[in-house]
Amino acid sequence: MATEVEVEILGSGGPEIDGRASASYLIWIDHKARLLIDVGSGSMLRFEQSKADLVDLDAIVLTHLHIDHVVDLPSYVKAGYFTRRSASLPILGPIGNDYFPSTVKYIQLLFGEKGAYRYMSDVLTLQSDSFEIIPKDIDAPQIQTQQFKHFKLSVLNVNHGIIPALAFRIDVDEKSVVISGDTSNTNHQLEKLSLNADIFIAHHAIPEIHGTYANKLHMTPAIIGSVAAKSHVKKVILSHRMQRTIGNEPASLKIISSKYKGTIIFAEDRMKIKL
Repeated sequence: MATEVEVEILGSGGPEIDGRASASYLIWIDHKARLLIDVGSGSMLRFEQSKADLVDLDAIVLTHLHIDHVVDLPSYVKAGYFTRRSASLPILGPIGNDYFPSTVKYIQLLFGEKGAYRYMSDVLTLQSDSFEIIPKDIDAPQIQTQQFKHFKLSVLNVNHGIIPALAFRIDVDEKSVVISGDTSNTNHQLEKLSLNADIFIAHHAIPEIHGTYANKLHMTPAIIGSVAAKSHVKKVILSHRMQRTIGNEPASLKIISSKYKGTIIFAEDRMKIKL
């Protein structure tokens, strides 16, 4: 029997108060939630609404440590205490620099013995009252792969200004999903990671603007279209939608379609796409 794979958009928004949950995605494999990518504000409510189970997760991965991508993480860890989960849970994310802690340091700042939630410091040990979380820093100037029980995860560094950031590819048998995370793609890494992917989730946080600081952080529609075309992806899902792009969908669609001739979908919270 063929493996059934779906990607669910838990959060399609950014850091604004706009009725959308912030960035978060869930990979379903044979009707079980196996991978959670980013945990922005509101994502845990969407996770609950999806009827996903923390017990089923193989891992949580973080594209970067901006608030709108990680702020719900303590809520997931706390909620895990009240589940049947006993297996350790890997949490993978980027390295740090002078501006951001590494993923390991971030987890320590949350749950370490001197962390904000030090009352739960046992989650960093095998003696946890619930389950152990195992943070790991990833620096991937070239594609790195890791095989989990239900999928293969490929990781690559991407440019997001001064912020250490990652993009992810999830392969399940012959099916593949790529999540760009927040990136300007000035280092042209996405074309390598996205080659022939079934679904390319691109963060569409800015319209076709130039000469602004936002261009150092995010892809314009033209760049998204170029990446999609060069990578020969089957579908593009435009997520991380913000007030500066909402209302400009026809213009963005026209620009992307001038370069990429495949299917383009604007993401909404709780949208599910079957591969």
